[in-house]
Amino acid sequence: MLLTGRRALLDAARAQAATRPGVLLHGPAGIGKSALVDALVDALLDPLVDVDARPDVLATTPAVLRCAPAAPDAGLPFAGLVDLFAPVPDRRLDALPPEPRAALRAALLRGREPADGRGLLAVRLAVLDVLRALAATGPLLLVVDGLQWLDEPTAEVLAFAMRHLRADRGPGPGIRMLATERVADGGQPGRLRCCPAGTVELPVPPLTDGETARLVRADLDAELPPALLRAVQQTAAGNPYYALELGRAARHARTPAGFPAAPPVPPRLRDLLLAEARSLPEPVLRTLLVASAAARPTLTLLRAAGLPDPAADLARAERLGIATADADGVVRFHHPVLRAAVHADAPEHGRRQAHALLARAVTASVERARHLALAHPYEDEATARTLIAAAGSARRDGAPGAAHDLAALAVRRTPAGLPAERAERLLAAAEYACDAGLTQEAAEAAGAVLARSDSAARRVRARLVLLRGAGQALEGAGDLIEEGLKDAAGDPGAEAALHHWAAVRGLLCGELAQAARHARRAARQAAAAGDTDTAVGALATLARVRSLGGRPDAADAALGEALALAGGADGGPESRRLVRMRAILALDSDRVTEARDQVVRLLAAIGGSAGAEELLATRVALTRIQVRAGHCREALHTAAHCARVMAEAAPALYAAALAATAGGTAEEARRLAARAVRASEADGDRLFLLRALAVLGQAELLGGDPHGAAAAVEALQRVRELGEAMSAADPPLLHWYADLAEALAVLGETDAAEEVLHDARARVTEGAPGSVLAALERAEGLREAALGRAKEGAVRLHAAVDLLRRLPLPVELVRTLIALGAVERRARRRNAARAALAEALETAGRIGAAPLAVRAGDELARLDAGERGGEAGGPELTPTEARIAELVGGGATNREVAAELFISVKTVEGALSRVYRKFGVRSRTALAHAMAVAVLASGAAAVDTADDDQPRTVATSMTISQPQRPRDPRTLDTRP
Repeated sequence: MLLTGRRALLDAARAQAATRPGVLLHGPAGIGKSALVDALVDALLDPLVDVDARPDVLATTPAVLRCAPAAPDAGLPFAGLVDLFAPVPDRRLDALPPEPRAALRAALLRGREPADGRGLLAVRLAVLDVLRALAATGPLLLVVDGLQWLDEPTAEVLAFAMRHLRADRGPGPGIRMLATERVADGGQPGRLRCCPAGTVELPVPPLTDGETARLVRADLDAELPPALLRAVQQTAAGNPYYALELGRAARHARTPAGFPAAPPVPPRLRDLLLAEARSLPEPVLRTLLVASAAARPTLTLLRAAGLPDPAADLARAERLGIATADADGVVRFHHPVLRAAVHADAPEHGRRQAHALLARAVTASVERARHLALAHPYEDEATARTLIAAAGSARRDGAPGAAHDLAALAVRRTPAGLPAERAERLLAAAEYACDAGLTQEAAEAAGAVLARSDSAARRVRARLVLLRGAGQALEGAGDLIEEGLKDAAGDPGAEAALHHWAAVRGLLCGELAQAARHARRAARQAAAAGDTDTAVGALATLARVRSLGGRPDAADAALGEALALAGGADGGPESRRLVRMRAILALDSDRVTEARDQVVRLLAAIGGSAGAEELLATRVALTRIQVRAGHCREALHTAAHCARVMAEAAPALYAAALAATAGGTAEEARRLAARAVRASEADGDRLFLLRALAVLGQAELLGGDPHGAAAAVEALQRVRELGEAMSAADPPLLHWYADLAEALAVLGETDAAEEVLHDARARVTEGAPGSVLAALERAEGLREAALGRAKEGAVRLHAAVDLLRRLPLPVELVRTLIALGAVERRARRRNAARAALAEALETAGRIGAAPLAVRAGDELARLDAGERGGEAGGPELTPTEARIAELVGGGATNREVAAELFISVKTVEGALSRVYRKFGVRSRTALAHAMAVAVLASGAAAVDTADDDQPRTVATSMTISQPQRPRDPRTLDTRP
């Protein structure tokens, strides 16, 4: 638990400790240095200890000498040395010369100090001799956890020993050292001299917010409310010790409502942080309290609050490391936890007075209202009205988080005798929380209104908040919408909003006919209510439904109508969403450049003004465009931006997986796609589930082997089933059908591949994009080749290549060239195969398509092996034929082969018949014999064709075409 977020640093430190003489971990108090050094000792101790190889003296002497000085030890001479040398037995000291022995024994409190005054030098020499002797007999690890508290005499002894050990070149493995030192944030160690020359310095960084959350969650074995967790993260600022202390105190606390919000600081932590500060004069403590209560404390604000000399007060506090005022007069606490501790340590009446002073001093209405509420922590309608008005101002100013906090305070200050006002303010808090992405707070507030309100209109508003907060997970929201429509009867605006949510739910759940019906009704009722925003949203949803149903023209018409209502392309966030949708329609129609230009302009226009969801959707769209355009390196970069916005969201994971299929590795793509599938399933989002499953299938196909093809079939069959259930027929779905047919062909399931292709062809409409036709043609060609009709297969693949050369889709072109090269190679048309594969490799390298570069390189290697082996190795087999032949030759039955490869027994029988024909045999025994002969002949041919002084073997030209596992594309030179 204490190593949460430290795995990479621990691995780096361990690697350094194995090669460097010392490792010094440094950072502020509580950052986790001791936990890291403990883990390092555990990791290094086992390989260091080898008692059997040691002389008798070390059989009872630990390989680790360790000390952990504390603050009270710093003034005690040789306290650290006594601790460090405690395991060293007296008999080891007895081997020293008399004078150093006596001095060291005195320093270790094992004898009297020498009378001649030369004791300090003698101690240094004695320590040096002991360390040399121990290191000569086996590895020795010195551990000093807390160099900052090491007493000065011990520090000087260690520094002397480290200087003189540097020149040693003894036969033993020598001395290594692990040390920690407390330094201020951004500071440098002050006692590096106590470490061996060449010691590496490793700063221990703060944890990220995500790591802090995991640490607290693991410690409590429970979840904190989101607001409290955020407060812990902000106050701990990445310090694990502070995070644990704050998290434990927050377990039973209420949601913080301070300004700034802060978690409770437990007395134990306050005692540690403020032990010296509590002795400061009362005016200084008051200045610190008022500064801790202010959102943006400055000297000017503190003077306006009535404090006579805040600069002098802060100068006193700075000497204790509490807070300071910079050259611009801005007050800064040295750590956020100090600010929270100062505020928590004051009595309740003192905190109220501080907020009252600030309420009179600040000029911003929002901040004034907050301080007013905290200065009067009781029900008061005047205060509540002030707070809710300030919340509205904050929302209009683009600060929904502050608006939610103020509205939540307004609810608490509303008298119990005013239930209607309380419900209205609770709804406002819920809506502001939704705006700010505070989904749990929004759900709690809306749920409270829904459970208690007798107003149908308020219940509708509450349900709309709950629907907004559900995000993509709308599958279970049917009852929520139906009950809302009952409450909304007769109110066209409310009905329009609910019908729109019903349309969105239908789209995500694959109920396209219902989605279209709800979207049209929502648009009509919104127009009747004068609600332009909802009308635009409904038309946009209708466009998505029509696009998914394979009606791009109708989709574009709906988008055009929506854009006109929204005020054109520059009409705001809703207009931007429509532009993004139009770009995707262009992409699906192979107008890649047009799509890219639209999305790039869109990103430039939104800048930093977009919310997280809009930014993520736009970057996901750009990733899709870059992959299809062959900008594989740029796609990886864009997908990384998606992860930074919402790392665990299904769209971000999908984008990362898609980019990895183009420019990363097959393994990475499979891992990310599987996570995207799980996230989509958890959300009930069938639209992104389709995409995630499709990219998982593409990732599995990258290897070109039967096992990958079987996994691809499993994923892509689900795509087919979902698509049919949704009545989908858009271009991406038809591409995925082609991938499924290709995977089935690789497995030899030619009948099933034919069925998929027939189904896909039936869904192709007039004017279908060229990329769809090329993908289907590629799959047809691979199916023909799998049936043994290589010539017919090559003709279809050539047609697909010719079609793709006219389109700006280089990744698709490379895929098809690789397929063509493999088919031509197996047909022994080696020149044609080499031309196709060489073009594929060159293009893949130029566009950064690393996984496809690996595939092309592997196919070329097989081609070279076949050419070196000549015809001696026997016939060429497809990957599935080769695997079936191998299993049958090993004695497996047809049923066992089918189970192993996840194919039908019928497919095994058909493939085995083709293998028999290729080898000219009629039985399993004859096949095994023929394969053995082919391998031997191939090996002999390979040696004969090698250089005389460099004999080597190559893969059989029979090409049991089982591809190697893809190499890491980052080891390839894929530059143009």
